[in-house]
Amino acid sequence: MGEGGAWNRRPHLPMGDQKTAAKCNVRETGVERTTSVSRYHSGVSPYGVYDMVGNVWEWLATATSPGRYELRGSAFTSPLFRGVPAVPNDADQTMHDDDTGFRCVATPEQMGPYKQ
Repeated sequence: MGEGGAWNRRPHLPMGDQKTAAKCNVRETGVERTTSVSRYHSGVSPYGVYDMVGNVWEWLATATSPGRYELRGSAFTSPLFRGVPAVPNDADQTMHDDDTGFRCVATPEQMGPYKQ
């Protein structure tokens, strides 16, 4: 998109354009494990989504080549500079690591009525 277009007005990172380990669980935080989704409130995206950077790599259904799948977002084992959700990584379909997971996403309509 050209100068002044929507792309230029939106932050390239979920937490804004200022990259800091205080907003996500990456190697520089020193936590060295996964954390609860609600831990980094200052790193939430403009859409209210947590952990788009850090915590665990998110496994996508997108194949990058036969037997390999796309990962996004980086993990607690990743350096901060890798934490750009638009930059993909990939992994073999047989990979099992403690820094890779997936995100379940549904609209409120798909979830149905809340019952106590």
